[in-house]
Amino acid sequence: MDKNEILAKAREYIAKEKETRFREDVEALLAKEDFKELEDRFFKRLEFGTGGLRGIIGGGDNRMNTLVVQSATQGLANYVIKTSPEKASGGALSAVIAYDSRHYSREFAEGAALVLAANGIKTYLFSGMRPTPELSFAIRELKADTGIVVTASHNPPKYNGYKAYWNDGSQVIEPHDTGIIDEVQSVKEIKQMTKETALERGLLKIIDKEIDEKYHDMVRSRLFRPALIKEKAKDVKIVYTPLHGTGAMHVEAVLGSIGLSVLTVPEQREGNGDFPTVDFPNPEEPAALKMAIELGRKSGASVVMATDPDADRFGVAVPQNGDFVLISGNEMGSLLLDYICLSLKELGKMPKNPAFVNSIVTTGMQERVGALYGVKRLECLTGFKWIADLMRQSDEGKIPEKIIYGTEESYGYLIENEVRDKDGVSAAALTAEMTLYWRSKGKTLIDRLNELWKECGFWMETGISKYFEGPAGQSVMAGILDEFRKNPPRTLGGTAVKNVRDVLCAKGLPKSDVLQFYLADGTLVSARPSGTEPKIKFYVSGFENVGKDGVQAAKSVCEKKLGAIKSELQKVLDGR
Repeated sequence: MDKNEILAKAREYIAKEKETRFREDVEALLAKEDFKELEDRFFKRLEFGTGGLRGIIGGGDNRMNTLVVQSATQGLANYVIKTSPEKASGGALSAVIAYDSRHYSREFAEGAALVLAANGIKTYLFSGMRPTPELSFAIRELKADTGIVVTASHNPPKYNGYKAYWNDGSQVIEPHDTGIIDEVQSVKEIKQMTKETALERGLLKIIDKEIDEKYHDMVRSRLFRPALIKEKAKDVKIVYTPLHGTGAMHVEAVLGSIGLSVLTVPEQREGNGDFPTVDFPNPEEPAALKMAIELGRKSGASVVMATDPDADRFGVAVPQNGDFVLISGNEMGSLLLDYICLSLKELGKMPKNPAFVNSIVTTGMQERVGALYGVKRLECLTGFKWIADLMRQSDEGKIPEKIIYGTEESYGYLIENEVRDKDGVSAAALTAEMTLYWRSKGKTLIDRLNELWKECGFWMETGISKYFEGPAGQSVMAGILDEFRKNPPRTLGGTAVKNVRDVLCAKGLPKSDVLQFYLADGTLVSARPSGTEPKIKFYVSGFENVGKDGVQAAKSVCEKKLGAIKSELQKVLDGR
Protein backbone atom coordinates (compact mmCIF):
# COMPACT_ATOMS: atom_id res chain seq x y z
CA MET A 1 0.00 0.00 0.00
CA ASP A 2 1.23 3.49 -0.86
CA LYS A 3 2.77 5.36 2.08
CA ASN A 4 0.63 8.45 1.54
CA GLU A 5 -2.50 6.32 1.47
CA ILE A 6 -1.53 4.75 4.79
CA LEU A 7 -0.95 8.19 6.34
CA ALA A 8 -4.30 9.44 5.04
CA LYS A 9 -6.17 6.47 6.49
CA ALA A 10 -4.39 6.84 9.83
CA ARG A 11 -5.27 10.54 10.09
CA GLU A 12 -8.87 9.85 9.11
CA TYR A 13 -9.07 7.22 11.85
CA ILE A 14 -7.62 9.58 14.46
CA ALA A 15 -10.21 12.22 13.57
CA LYS A 16 -13.10 9.78 14.06
CA GLU A 17 -11.99 7.66 17.05
CA LYS A 18 -13.36 9.05 20.32
CA GLU A 19 -11.64 6.51 22.61
CA THR A 20 -8.42 8.16 23.78
CA ARG A 21 -6.43 4.94 24.20
CA PHE A 22 -6.96 3.83 20.60
CA ARG A 23 -6.48 7.29 19.11
CA GLU A 24 -3.17 7.75 20.96
CA ASP A 25 -2.13 4.25 19.86
CA VAL A 26 -2.12 5.37 16.21
CA GLU A 27 -0.69 8.80 16.99
CA ALA A 28 2.32 7.12 18.62
CA LEU A 29 2.94 4.99 15.53
CA LEU A 30 2.82 8.10 13.32
CA ALA A 31 5.28 9.85 15.62
CA LYS A 32 7.67 6.87 15.39
CA GLU A 33 7.09 6.61 11.62
CA ASP A 34 6.47 2.89 12.08
CA PHE A 35 5.06 2.36 8.60
CA LYS A 36 5.28 -1.44 8.72
CA GLU A 37 2.93 -1.53 11.72
CA LEU A 38 0.75 1.21 10.25
CA GLU A 39 0.37 -0.78 7.02
CA ASP A 40 -0.78 -3.82 8.97
CA ARG A 41 -3.35 -1.69 10.78
CA PHE A 42 -4.67 0.09 7.69
CA PHE A 43 -4.14 -2.16 4.65
CA LYS A 44 -7.75 -3.26 5.08
CA ARG A 45 -10.72 -2.79 7.38
CA LEU A 46 -11.17 -5.49 9.98
CA GLU A 47 -13.54 -7.67 8.03
CA PHE A 48 -17.06 -8.16 9.29
CA GLY A 49 -17.31 -11.78 8.23
CA THR A 50 -20.23 -14.17 8.24
CA GLY A 51 -20.03 -14.44 12.04
CA GLY A 52 -18.94 -10.93 12.96
CA LEU A 53 -15.58 -9.46 13.94
CA ARG A 54 -12.43 -10.83 15.52
CA GLY A 55 -9.03 -9.21 15.70
CA ILE A 56 -6.17 -7.81 17.75
CA ILE A 57 -7.17 -5.00 20.13
CA GLY A 58 -5.72 -1.64 19.13
CA GLY A 59 -6.11 1.52 17.09
CA GLY A 60 -6.63 1.27 13.35
CA ASP A 61 -9.08 0.04 10.72
CA ASN A 62 -7.73 -3.53 10.95
CA ARG A 63 -8.00 -3.77 14.74
CA MET A 64 -10.69 -4.26 17.39
CA ASN A 65 -11.53 -0.84 18.83
CA THR A 66 -14.48 1.37 19.70
CA LEU A 67 -14.82 2.93 16.25
CA VAL A 68 -14.75 -0.43 14.43
CA VAL A 69 -17.29 -1.93 16.86
CA GLN A 70 -19.65 1.04 16.61
CA SER A 71 -19.41 1.13 12.82
CA ALA A 72 -20.25 -2.58 12.65
CA THR A 73 -23.17 -2.05 15.02
CA GLN A 74 -24.52 0.80 12.88
CA GLY A 75 -24.49 -1.57 9.91
CA LEU A 76 -26.29 -4.23 11.95
CA ALA A 77 -28.87 -1.66 13.06
CA ASN A 78 -29.43 -0.51 9.47
CA TYR A 79 -30.03 -4.09 8.36
CA VAL A 80 -32.41 -4.96 11.21
CA ILE A 81 -34.45 -1.81 10.50
CA LYS A 82 -34.59 -2.59 6.76
CA THR A 83 -35.76 -6.16 7.33
CA SER A 84 -38.47 -5.18 9.85
CA PRO A 85 -39.72 -1.72 8.76
CA GLU A 86 -43.10 -2.05 10.49
CA LYS A 87 -41.55 -2.96 13.83
CA ALA A 88 -38.99 -0.22 13.37
CA SER A 89 -41.62 2.44 12.70
CA GLY A 90 -43.55 1.31 15.79
CA GLY A 91 -40.47 1.35 18.03
CA ALA A 92 -40.82 -2.39 18.64
CA LEU A 93 -37.33 -3.61 17.66
CA SER A 94 -35.11 -4.99 20.40
CA ALA A 95 -31.65 -6.49 20.91
CA VAL A 96 -29.64 -8.24 23.63
CA ILE A 97 -25.92 -7.76 24.29
CA ALA A 98 -23.57 -9.82 26.46
CA TYR A 99 -19.81 -9.68 26.94
CA ASP A 100 -17.00 -11.74 28.45
CA SER A 101 -13.90 -11.03 30.54
CA ARG A 102 -11.60 -9.79 27.79
CA HIS A 103 -10.00 -6.37 27.70
CA TYR A 104 -12.47 -3.69 26.56
CA SER A 105 -15.35 -6.18 26.35
CA ARG A 106 -17.54 -4.06 28.62
CA GLU A 107 -16.66 -0.86 26.76
CA PHE A 108 -17.31 -2.42 23.36
CA ALA A 109 -20.63 -3.89 24.58
CA GLU A 110 -21.82 -0.59 25.99
CA GLY A 111 -20.69 1.30 22.90
CA ALA A 112 -22.66 -1.11 20.70
CA ALA A 113 -25.73 -0.80 22.96
CA LEU A 114 -25.74 2.98 22.66
CA VAL A 115 -25.52 2.83 18.85
CA LEU A 116 -28.52 0.47 18.76
CA ALA A 117 -30.41 2.73 21.18
CA ALA A 118 -29.67 5.77 19.02
CA ASN A 119 -31.26 3.89 16.14
CA GLY A 120 -34.45 3.32 18.13
CA ILE A 121 -33.71 -0.33 18.98
CA LYS A 122 -34.42 -1.15 22.62
CA THR A 123 -31.35 -2.90 23.94
CA TYR A 124 -31.05 -5.28 26.88
CA LEU A 125 -27.48 -5.16 28.21
CA PHE A 126 -26.24 -7.58 30.85
CA SER A 127 -24.97 -5.87 34.00
CA GLY A 128 -21.75 -7.89 34.00
CA MET A 129 -19.97 -10.54 31.99
CA ARG A 130 -22.10 -13.46 30.84
CA PRO A 131 -21.53 -16.59 28.71
CA THR A 132 -22.34 -16.82 25.02
CA PRO A 133 -24.99 -19.54 25.53
CA GLU A 134 -26.88 -17.27 27.93
CA LEU A 135 -26.90 -14.55 25.27
CA SER A 136 -28.51 -17.00 22.84
CA PHE A 137 -31.01 -18.05 25.51
CA ALA A 138 -31.84 -14.41 26.33
CA ILE A 139 -32.57 -13.54 22.70
CA ARG A 140 -35.15 -16.32 22.55
CA GLU A 141 -36.52 -15.61 26.03
CA LEU A 142 -36.94 -11.87 25.39
CA LYS A 143 -38.09 -12.40 21.77
CA ALA A 144 -35.44 -9.96 20.58
CA ASP A 145 -34.74 -9.25 16.92
CA THR A 146 -30.97 -9.48 17.13
CA GLY A 147 -28.12 -9.92 19.59
CA ILE A 148 -24.41 -9.36 20.06
CA VAL A 149 -21.83 -11.04 22.24
CA VAL A 150 -18.44 -9.37 22.67
CA THR A 151 -15.89 -12.16 22.92
CA ALA A 152 -12.90 -13.67 21.14
CA SER A 153 -13.75 -17.07 22.58
CA HIS A 154 -10.51 -18.97 23.29
CA ASN A 155 -8.05 -16.69 21.47
CA PRO A 156 -4.97 -15.20 23.22
CA PRO A 157 -5.34 -12.04 25.37
CA LYS A 158 -4.48 -9.58 22.60
CA TYR A 159 -7.70 -10.48 20.73
CA ASN A 160 -11.29 -9.48 21.12
CA GLY A 161 -14.30 -10.03 18.89
CA TYR A 162 -17.98 -9.53 18.22
CA LYS A 163 -20.55 -12.11 17.12
CA ALA A 164 -23.93 -11.13 15.66
CA TYR A 165 -27.08 -13.18 16.32
CA TRP A 166 -30.53 -13.30 14.74
CA ASN A 167 -33.96 -13.55 16.36
CA ASP A 168 -33.84 -17.34 16.80
CA GLY A 169 -30.78 -17.05 19.04
CA SER A 170 -28.30 -18.38 16.47
CA GLN A 171 -25.40 -16.66 14.78
CA VAL A 172 -26.44 -15.09 11.50
CA ILE A 173 -26.38 -17.10 8.28
CA GLU A 174 -27.47 -16.29 4.73
CA PRO A 175 -29.17 -14.12 3.69
CA HIS A 176 -28.73 -12.10 6.89
CA ASP A 177 -24.93 -12.51 7.08
CA THR A 178 -24.25 -11.07 3.64
CA GLY A 179 -26.98 -8.47 4.12
CA ILE A 180 -25.35 -7.23 7.32
CA ILE A 181 -21.91 -7.25 5.70
CA ASP A 182 -23.20 -5.05 2.86
CA GLU A 183 -24.68 -2.60 5.36
CA VAL A 184 -21.51 -2.53 7.48
CA GLN A 185 -19.42 -1.74 4.40
CA SER A 186 -21.81 1.09 3.47
CA VAL A 187 -21.86 2.91 6.82
CA LYS A 188 -21.27 6.63 6.40
CA GLU A 189 -22.53 7.96 9.74
CA ILE A 190 -22.68 6.36 13.18
CA LYS A 191 -25.65 7.37 15.33
CA GLN A 192 -24.88 7.62 19.05
CA MET A 193 -26.68 8.41 22.28
CA THR A 194 -25.50 8.95 25.85
CA LYS A 195 -26.11 6.22 28.39
CA GLU A 196 -28.18 8.56 30.55
CA THR A 197 -30.49 9.47 27.65
CA ALA A 198 -30.86 5.83 26.57
CA LEU A 199 -31.85 4.79 30.10
CA GLU A 200 -34.27 7.71 30.48
CA ARG A 201 -36.02 6.90 27.20
CA GLY A 202 -36.25 3.19 27.96
CA LEU A 203 -34.00 2.34 25.01
CA LEU A 204 -31.43 0.74 27.31
CA LYS A 205 -32.36 -1.79 29.99
CA ILE A 206 -29.84 -3.49 32.26
CA ILE A 207 -30.59 -7.18 32.89
CA ASP A 208 -29.09 -9.84 35.13
CA LYS A 209 -30.72 -12.25 37.60
CA GLU A 210 -34.14 -12.31 35.90
CA ILE A 211 -32.45 -14.03 32.92
CA ASP A 212 -29.84 -15.91 34.99
CA GLU A 213 -32.51 -17.70 37.01
CA LYS A 214 -34.51 -18.73 33.95
CA TYR A 215 -31.34 -19.97 32.28
CA HIS A 216 -30.44 -22.05 35.33
CA ASP A 217 -33.96 -23.52 35.42
CA MET A 218 -33.65 -24.48 31.77
CA VAL A 219 -30.27 -26.19 32.24
CA ARG A 220 -31.62 -28.19 35.19
CA SER A 221 -34.72 -29.18 33.20
CA ARG A 222 -32.51 -30.89 30.62
CA LEU A 223 -31.15 -33.43 33.09
CA PHE A 224 -32.52 -36.94 32.76
CA ARG A 225 -32.04 -38.38 36.24
CA PRO A 226 -32.47 -35.77 39.01
CA ALA A 227 -33.41 -38.55 41.44
CA LEU A 228 -30.10 -40.33 40.81
CA ILE A 229 -28.21 -37.09 41.38
CA LYS A 230 -30.06 -36.45 44.63
CA GLU A 231 -29.34 -39.97 45.84
CA LYS A 232 -25.73 -40.26 44.70
CA ALA A 233 -24.47 -36.64 44.67
CA LYS A 234 -21.81 -37.35 47.28
CA ASP A 235 -20.30 -40.05 45.06
CA VAL A 236 -18.93 -37.45 42.63
CA LYS A 237 -16.44 -34.67 43.34
CA ILE A 238 -15.99 -32.11 40.56
CA VAL A 239 -13.01 -29.82 40.02
CA TYR A 240 -13.76 -26.98 37.63
CA THR A 241 -12.00 -24.05 35.98
CA PRO A 242 -13.58 -21.21 33.99
CA LEU A 243 -10.08 -20.22 32.76
CA HIS A 244 -10.55 -16.63 33.95
CA GLY A 245 -13.80 -16.36 31.99
CA THR A 246 -17.57 -16.21 32.46
CA GLY A 247 -18.44 -19.76 33.45
CA ALA A 248 -18.00 -19.86 37.24
CA MET A 249 -21.25 -18.07 38.11
CA HIS A 250 -23.43 -20.54 36.21
CA VAL A 251 -21.54 -23.81 36.57
CA GLU A 252 -21.21 -23.37 40.33
CA ALA A 253 -24.85 -22.24 40.70
CA VAL A 254 -26.41 -25.01 38.62
CA LEU A 255 -24.31 -27.90 39.91
CA GLY A 256 -24.45 -26.62 43.49
CA SER A 257 -28.24 -26.29 43.35
CA ILE A 258 -28.64 -30.00 42.54
CA GLY A 259 -26.38 -31.01 45.41
CA LEU A 260 -23.11 -31.63 43.58
CA SER A 261 -19.78 -30.63 45.10
CA VAL A 262 -17.80 -28.25 42.87
CA LEU A 263 -14.26 -27.16 43.72
CA THR A 264 -13.24 -24.29 41.45
CA VAL A 265 -9.55 -23.59 40.80
CA PRO A 266 -9.16 -20.42 42.92
CA GLU A 267 -6.40 -18.86 40.79
CA GLN A 268 -8.58 -19.11 37.66
CA ARG A 269 -12.04 -18.36 39.07
CA GLU A 270 -12.27 -14.62 38.53
CA GLY A 271 -12.58 -12.97 35.12
CA ASN A 272 -9.26 -11.61 33.88
CA GLY A 273 -8.55 -10.58 30.30
CA ASP A 274 -4.82 -11.22 30.74
CA PHE A 275 -5.52 -14.94 31.36
CA PRO A 276 -2.40 -14.90 33.57
CA THR A 277 -2.14 -18.61 34.36
CA VAL A 278 -2.45 -20.00 30.80
CA ASP A 279 -0.86 -19.37 27.42
CA PHE A 280 -4.18 -20.04 25.67
CA PRO A 281 -7.52 -20.02 27.57
CA ASN A 282 -8.71 -22.97 25.52
CA PRO A 283 -9.93 -26.27 27.00
CA GLU A 284 -8.76 -27.98 23.81
CA GLU A 285 -5.18 -27.30 24.94
CA PRO A 286 -3.91 -29.83 27.52
CA ALA A 287 -1.78 -27.11 29.17
CA ALA A 288 -4.91 -25.06 29.93
CA LEU A 289 -6.19 -27.82 32.24
CA LYS A 290 -2.87 -28.25 34.09
CA MET A 291 -3.88 -26.40 37.27
CA ALA A 292 -7.30 -28.02 37.35
CA ILE A 293 -5.81 -31.50 36.99
CA GLU A 294 -3.29 -30.76 39.75
CA LEU A 295 -6.16 -29.75 42.02
CA GLY A 296 -8.06 -32.83 40.87
CA ARG A 297 -5.18 -35.07 41.97
CA LYS A 298 -4.91 -33.38 45.38
CA SER A 299 -8.65 -33.46 46.05
CA GLY A 300 -9.43 -36.90 44.63
CA ALA A 301 -11.78 -35.51 41.98
CA SER A 302 -14.06 -37.81 40.00
CA VAL A 303 -13.96 -35.47 37.01
CA VAL A 304 -12.16 -32.28 36.00
CA MET A 305 -14.08 -29.77 33.88
CA ALA A 306 -13.14 -26.57 32.06
CA THR A 307 -14.92 -23.92 30.02
CA ASP A 308 -13.35 -21.29 27.79
CA PRO A 309 -13.73 -17.53 28.46
CA ASP A 310 -17.24 -17.24 27.01
CA ALA A 311 -18.24 -20.69 28.35
CA ASP A 312 -19.41 -22.16 25.07
CA ARG A 313 -16.57 -24.71 24.79
CA PHE A 314 -16.25 -27.45 27.40
CA GLY A 315 -13.32 -29.77 28.21
CA VAL A 316 -12.99 -32.79 30.48
CA ALA A 317 -10.32 -34.94 32.13
CA VAL A 318 -11.09 -38.05 34.18
CA PRO A 319 -9.06 -40.27 36.52
CA GLN A 320 -7.83 -43.53 35.03
CA ASN A 321 -5.08 -45.87 36.24
CA GLY A 322 -3.79 -43.43 38.84
CA ASP A 323 -3.70 -40.30 36.68
CA PHE A 324 -6.02 -38.03 34.72
CA VAL A 325 -6.82 -38.71 31.07
CA LEU A 326 -7.97 -35.91 28.75
CA ILE A 327 -11.09 -36.65 26.73
CA SER A 328 -11.05 -35.08 23.27
CA GLY A 329 -13.92 -33.09 21.81
CA ASN A 330 -14.75 -35.94 19.43
CA GLU A 331 -14.73 -38.46 22.28
CA MET A 332 -16.85 -36.34 24.62
CA GLY A 333 -19.24 -35.64 21.77
CA SER A 334 -19.60 -39.38 21.27
CA LEU A 335 -20.08 -40.07 24.99
CA LEU A 336 -22.78 -37.40 25.32
CA LEU A 337 -24.54 -38.65 22.19
CA ASP A 338 -24.50 -42.18 23.59
CA TYR A 339 -25.82 -41.04 26.98
CA ILE A 340 -28.58 -38.87 25.49
CA CYS A 341 -29.75 -41.67 23.18
CA LEU A 342 -29.54 -44.27 25.93
CA SER A 343 -31.50 -42.06 28.33
CA LEU A 344 -34.22 -41.12 25.84
CA LYS A 345 -34.71 -44.81 25.01
CA GLU A 346 -34.62 -45.94 28.63
CA LEU A 347 -37.10 -43.27 29.74
CA GLY A 348 -39.42 -43.76 26.75
CA LYS A 349 -38.84 -40.20 25.49
CA MET A 350 -37.18 -40.85 22.12
CA PRO A 351 -39.06 -38.82 19.48
CA LYS A 352 -40.07 -40.08 16.05
CA ASN A 353 -37.42 -39.61 13.36
CA PRO A 354 -34.66 -38.75 15.85
CA ALA A 355 -31.46 -37.24 14.53
CA PHE A 356 -28.31 -35.56 15.76
CA VAL A 357 -26.16 -33.04 13.92
CA ASN A 358 -22.40 -32.80 13.64
CA SER A 359 -20.01 -30.99 11.33
CA ILE A 360 -18.25 -32.43 8.29
CA VAL A 361 -14.93 -32.48 10.19
CA THR A 362 -16.28 -34.28 13.28
CA THR A 363 -15.50 -37.95 13.94
CA GLY A 364 -17.33 -40.60 11.94
CA MET A 365 -17.63 -42.59 15.17
CA GLN A 366 -20.71 -40.60 16.10
CA GLU A 367 -22.67 -41.84 13.09
CA ARG A 368 -22.03 -45.39 14.31
CA VAL A 369 -23.00 -44.52 17.88
CA GLY A 370 -26.26 -43.00 16.67
CA ALA A 371 -26.96 -46.09 14.58
CA LEU A 372 -26.86 -48.22 17.76
CA TYR A 373 -30.05 -46.42 18.81
CA GLY A 374 -31.67 -45.83 15.43
CA VAL A 375 -30.71 -42.14 15.48
CA LYS A 376 -29.78 -40.58 12.13
CA ARG A 377 -26.78 -38.34 11.55
CA LEU A 378 -27.25 -35.01 9.75
CA GLU A 379 -24.09 -33.24 8.56
CA CYS A 380 -23.41 -29.53 8.33
CA LEU A 381 -20.57 -27.10 7.80
CA THR A 382 -18.20 -26.25 10.64
CA GLY A 383 -19.75 -23.79 13.08
CA PHE A 384 -22.72 -24.04 15.41
CA LYS A 385 -24.76 -21.62 13.33
CA TRP A 386 -25.19 -24.47 10.85
CA ILE A 387 -26.33 -26.85 13.57
CA ALA A 388 -28.78 -24.15 14.66
CA ASP A 389 -29.99 -23.80 11.07
CA LEU A 390 -30.94 -27.49 10.94
CA MET A 391 -32.66 -27.12 14.32
CA ARG A 392 -34.62 -24.22 12.87
CA GLN A 393 -35.60 -26.30 9.84
CA SER A 394 -36.70 -29.11 12.14
CA ASP A 395 -38.82 -26.69 14.21
CA GLU A 396 -40.46 -25.34 11.06
CA GLY A 397 -41.17 -28.79 9.62
CA LYS A 398 -38.88 -28.25 6.63
CA ILE A 399 -37.08 -31.51 7.44
CA PRO A 400 -38.75 -34.58 8.97
CA GLU A 401 -36.06 -35.26 11.58
CA LYS A 402 -36.40 -34.25 15.23
CA ILE A 403 -32.96 -33.10 16.41
CA ILE A 404 -31.97 -34.30 19.86
CA TYR A 405 -28.34 -33.13 19.98
CA GLY A 406 -25.69 -31.12 18.16
CA THR A 407 -21.91 -31.32 18.41
CA GLU A 408 -18.64 -30.53 16.67
CA GLU A 409 -15.06 -31.62 17.21
CA SER A 410 -13.89 -28.32 18.73
CA TYR A 411 -15.35 -29.08 22.18
CA GLY A 412 -18.84 -27.82 21.34
CA TYR A 413 -22.05 -29.50 22.54
CA LEU A 414 -25.71 -28.50 22.46
CA ILE A 415 -28.19 -30.63 24.37
CA GLU A 416 -31.15 -28.26 24.57
CA ASN A 417 -33.52 -26.49 22.18
CA GLU A 418 -33.73 -23.25 24.16
CA VAL A 419 -30.18 -22.26 23.15
CA ARG A 420 -28.91 -22.10 19.57
CA ASP A 421 -25.18 -22.10 20.14
CA LYS A 422 -22.80 -24.46 21.87
CA ASP A 423 -23.32 -24.49 25.63
CA GLY A 424 -20.52 -25.38 28.03
CA VAL A 425 -22.73 -24.86 31.09
CA SER A 426 -25.39 -27.39 30.13
CA ALA A 427 -22.65 -29.75 28.91
CA ALA A 428 -21.04 -29.54 32.37
CA ALA A 429 -24.33 -30.38 34.10
CA LEU A 430 -25.09 -33.33 31.83
CA THR A 431 -21.52 -34.62 32.06
CA ALA A 432 -21.79 -34.60 35.85
CA GLU A 433 -24.99 -36.65 35.61
CA MET A 434 -23.45 -38.98 33.02
CA THR A 435 -20.44 -39.54 35.29
CA LEU A 436 -22.77 -40.45 38.16
CA TYR A 437 -24.81 -42.76 35.94
CA TRP A 438 -21.80 -44.78 34.79
CA ARG A 439 -20.36 -44.85 38.32
CA SER A 440 -23.67 -46.36 39.45
CA LYS A 441 -22.97 -49.11 36.90
CA GLY A 442 -19.43 -49.58 38.20
CA LYS A 443 -17.84 -47.84 35.20
CA THR A 444 -15.86 -44.70 34.41
CA LEU A 445 -16.31 -42.56 31.32
CA ILE A 446 -13.18 -44.18 29.88
CA ASP A 447 -14.68 -47.62 30.50
CA ARG A 448 -17.76 -46.61 28.52
CA LEU A 449 -15.62 -45.13 25.77
CA ASN A 450 -13.76 -48.43 25.47
CA GLU A 451 -17.08 -50.26 25.15
CA LEU A 452 -18.14 -47.90 22.36
CA TRP A 453 -14.82 -48.39 20.56
CA LYS A 454 -15.31 -52.14 20.62
CA GLU A 455 -18.77 -51.72 19.12
CA CYS A 456 -18.05 -48.91 16.67
CA GLY A 457 -14.34 -49.30 15.90
CA PHE A 458 -11.47 -47.29 17.35
CA TRP A 459 -11.49 -43.74 16.03
CA MET A 460 -8.68 -41.23 16.28
CA GLU A 461 -8.49 -37.61 15.17
CA THR A 462 -5.59 -35.23 14.86
CA GLY A 463 -5.11 -31.78 13.44
CA ILE A 464 -2.48 -29.43 12.16
CA SER A 465 -2.66 -25.70 11.50
CA LYS A 466 -0.50 -22.70 10.72
CA TYR A 467 -1.04 -18.95 11.06
CA PHE A 468 -0.53 -16.68 8.04
CA GLU A 469 -0.91 -13.14 9.33
CA GLY A 470 -0.40 -9.80 7.65
CA PRO A 471 -1.31 -8.47 4.19
CA ALA A 472 -0.07 -11.59 2.35
CA GLY A 473 -1.65 -14.14 4.70
CA GLN A 474 -4.97 -14.58 2.90
CA SER A 475 -3.35 -15.09 -0.49
CA VAL A 476 -0.92 -17.68 0.92
CA MET A 477 -3.77 -19.72 2.40
CA ALA A 478 -5.81 -19.40 -0.78
CA GLY A 479 -2.76 -20.58 -2.73
CA ILE A 480 -2.45 -23.75 -0.65
CA LEU A 481 -6.08 -24.71 -1.30
CA ASP A 482 -5.88 -23.71 -4.97
CA GLU A 483 -2.89 -26.00 -5.44
CA PHE A 484 -4.77 -28.90 -3.83
CA ARG A 485 -7.72 -28.22 -6.15
CA LYS A 486 -5.60 -28.11 -9.28
CA ASN A 487 -3.39 -31.05 -8.31
CA PRO A 488 -5.15 -33.21 -5.71
CA PRO A 489 -2.78 -35.72 -4.11
CA ARG A 490 -3.02 -39.33 -5.30
CA THR A 491 -1.88 -40.56 -1.89
CA LEU A 492 -1.64 -39.16 1.63
CA GLY A 493 0.64 -40.84 4.15
CA GLY A 494 1.13 -43.69 1.69
CA THR A 495 -2.60 -44.46 1.37
CA ALA A 496 -4.48 -43.92 -1.89
CA VAL A 497 -6.91 -41.00 -2.14
CA LYS A 498 -10.15 -42.58 -3.33
CA ASN A 499 -12.37 -39.50 -3.67
CA VAL A 500 -12.24 -35.71 -3.26
CA ARG A 501 -15.15 -33.52 -2.12
CA ASP A 502 -14.91 -29.80 -2.81
CA VAL A 503 -17.53 -28.14 -0.60
CA LEU A 504 -17.45 -25.07 -2.85
CA CYS A 505 -19.54 -27.11 -5.26
CA ALA A 506 -20.86 -30.04 -3.18
CA LYS A 507 -24.55 -30.87 -3.22
CA GLY A 508 -26.58 -30.59 -0.03
CA LEU A 509 -24.29 -28.09 1.71
CA PRO A 510 -23.85 -24.31 1.48
CA LYS A 511 -20.73 -23.28 -0.43
CA SER A 512 -17.63 -23.25 1.74
CA ASP A 513 -13.90 -23.19 1.08
CA VAL A 514 -13.30 -26.74 2.29
CA LEU A 515 -11.60 -29.68 0.59
CA GLN A 516 -12.05 -33.25 1.82
CA PHE A 517 -9.96 -36.25 0.79
CA TYR A 518 -11.45 -39.70 1.32
CA LEU A 519 -8.73 -42.33 1.57
CA ALA A 520 -9.03 -45.98 0.59
CA ASP A 521 -8.80 -47.18 4.21
CA GLY A 522 -11.66 -44.92 5.41
CA THR A 523 -9.45 -42.06 6.66
CA LEU A 524 -10.83 -38.56 6.02
CA VAL A 525 -8.57 -35.52 5.58
CA SER A 526 -10.19 -32.07 5.50
CA ALA A 527 -8.61 -28.69 4.75
CA ARG A 528 -10.14 -25.28 5.43
CA PRO A 529 -9.12 -21.74 6.36
CA SER A 530 -10.35 -20.72 9.82
CA GLY A 531 -13.43 -18.54 9.82
CA THR A 532 -12.23 -16.50 12.80
CA GLU A 533 -8.41 -16.46 12.68
CA PRO A 534 -5.72 -15.98 10.00
CA LYS A 535 -4.80 -19.65 9.83
CA ILE A 536 -5.36 -22.73 7.71
CA LYS A 537 -6.45 -25.97 9.37
CA PHE A 538 -6.18 -29.62 8.43
CA TYR A 539 -8.29 -32.27 10.16
CA VAL A 540 -7.43 -35.97 9.96
CA SER A 541 -9.85 -38.66 11.12
CA GLY A 542 -9.15 -42.38 10.88
CA PHE A 543 -10.40 -45.61 12.38
CA GLU A 544 -9.47 -49.23 12.82
CA ASN A 545 -11.78 -52.10 13.71
CA VAL A 546 -11.05 -53.51 17.16
CA GLY A 547 -10.09 -57.15 16.81
CA LYS A 548 -8.95 -59.83 19.21
CA ASP A 549 -5.85 -57.80 20.14
CA GLY A 550 -8.06 -55.10 21.62
CA VAL A 551 -8.33 -51.33 21.61
CA GLN A 552 -4.64 -50.67 22.25
CA ALA A 553 -3.59 -52.55 19.12
CA ALA A 554 -6.12 -50.63 17.01
CA LYS A 555 -4.87 -47.38 18.54
CA SER A 556 -1.27 -48.19 17.56
CA VAL A 557 -2.31 -48.76 13.94
CA CYS A 558 -4.19 -45.45 13.89
CA GLU A 559 -1.30 -43.53 15.41
CA LYS A 560 1.08 -44.76 12.73
CA LYS A 561 -1.40 -44.08 9.92
CA LEU A 562 -2.36 -40.58 11.06
CA GLY A 563 1.22 -39.70 11.96
CA ALA A 564 2.36 -40.32 8.39
CA ILE A 565 -0.40 -38.10 6.99
CA LYS A 566 0.29 -35.34 9.49
CA SER A 567 4.00 -35.38 8.65
CA GLU A 568 3.21 -35.00 4.95
CA LEU A 569 0.85 -32.09 5.56
CA GLN A 570 3.40 -30.39 7.81
CA LYS A 571 5.85 -30.34 4.91
CA VAL A 572 3.24 -28.56 2.78
CA LEU A 573 2.78 -25.86 5.44
CA ASP A 574 6.50 -25.53 6.13
CA GLY A 575 7.08 -24.86 2.44
CA ARG A 576 4.99 -21.68 2.60
